Amino acid sequence: MNPGPWGLLIIAIVVLLLFGRGKISGLMGEVAGGIKAFRKGMAEEETPEEKPVATIDQKAASPEPLDPVKSTTSKDA
Repeated sequence: MNPGPWGLLIIAIVVLLLFGRGKISGLMGEVAGGIKAFRKGMAEEETPEEKPVATIDQKAASPEPLDPVKSTTSKDA
């Protein structure tokens, strides 16, 4: 069942009487603020901030030479 233009007008009048013009206006302002914040967040996500790339120090990255492993089985023993 689809409400006609008179049905929508009656619903609008009832809503206005129940909530008042001030509450509806404030609610619409909050909805608009939420949409703006959402769009701002989406725009920030699309253009990521350039973060400095961490460089690896070649001296710190290369392993230290290991001491030669001494054999536990010695022929001199």
